[in-house]
Amino acid sequence: MSKQVKGVLLTLLGGICWGLSGTMGQYLFTHQGMDSRWLVPVRMAISGLLLFVYCLLRWRKEVFAPWRTRRNARDLLIYGLLGISACQYLYFFTIQLSTAGMATILQDLSPVMILTLTCITARRAPWPFEAVSILLALAGVFLLTTHGRLNQLTVSPAALLTGVLSAVCVTVYNVQPKRLLQQFPVPLLQAWAFLMGSVVFGLLFRPWRFGYVPNAMGWAGIAFVVLVGNVTAFVSFMTGVSLIGPDKAILYGFSEPVTAALLAALVLGTPFTLWDALGFAAVFAMLALLSWGPRLKGKTVSVQKK
Repeated sequence: MSKQVKGVLLTLLGGICWGLSGTMGQYLFTHQGMDSRWLVPVRMAISGLLLFVYCLLRWRKEVFAPWRTRRNARDLLIYGLLGISACQYLYFFTIQLSTAGMATILQDLSPVMILTLTCITARRAPWPFEAVSILLALAGVFLLTTHGRLNQLTVSPAALLTGVLSAVCVTVYNVQPKRLLQQFPVPLLQAWAFLMGSVVFGLLFRPWRFGYVPNAMGWAGIAFVVLVGNVTAFVSFMTGVSLIGPDKAILYGFSEPVTAALLAALVLGTPFTLWDALGFAAVFAMLALLSWGPRLKGKTVSVQKK
C-alpha cells in the first residue's frame, strides 16, 4: 500500500470514527437519558487517564515538561481549556440540542474562521478562492439551518450558537499552541487537556449530583465514545495527516459529518432532507477549495480535529 493511499484511508477512518462517536452521543442523549454535562466530564476523565498512562509508558521524562516554564503553562491552559475541553463540551451540547450531523457540520466551519483570522493578522484581503470558500460556508449554514426559508430556523438558536462556538474553540486550539506542538508530542498535550477539562467541567457541572447511573448499554456507549471517538479516531486521523499533509486531510475529514448524518438518519430516524444535502454539499465544496486552492499560492490551512 502506498503512503498516499494509507494516509487517505487512515484520515477517512479517523473522520468516520468521530462521526460514529457523535451518533453514539446522540443515542445516549435521546435513548439513555444522558446529559452532556454528565457525559463530557466522565468522557474526558477516562480519555485523559488512558492517554496519560500511555504517555507515562512512552515519554516518562517528558510528562510534566509542559508545566516547567510559565509561557508553556499558559499556552497549555489556553490550549487545553479554551480549546480542546470547551470544544468537547460545546460539540456534545450541540448534539444534545440538535443532531450529530448538525453539530459536526457547524464545527467544520473552523477552517473558514482560521482563514479569516489569517487574513486579519496578515492585513490582507482574501484571495478569490478564499472569498468563495467563505461564501460557500455561509450558504451551507444558511441551507442547513433555514431549509431555504428566511422566516424560520430548523435548529434552535441555542444549538446554532453552541455549534458555531465549538468551531471557534477548534480555531483556538489550532492557532494558539504552535510553540507547544513543536516541543511536545500531541498525545501528551491531549492527555493534559482532557485531564484539565475533566476537573474544570466536573467542578462546574458536578455530574455526581445528577443522580444518573448508566445501565449496561449506557456504559457500553461511554466506552465506545472514549475508545472509538477519542483513541482510535485521534490516532488514525493524525497518522493520516502525517502521511498526506493537513491540506488533504481537511477534505477527507468530511467523512465525519457525512457518517454522523447518515447514521443518525438510518439508525436513529433523524430527518435528512434535500436542503440538508445541499448544505452539506456547500460545506464540502468549501473544504475542497481550502484543501486544493492554496496550492496555487503555495500556502495551506492546517486544521487538527477534536
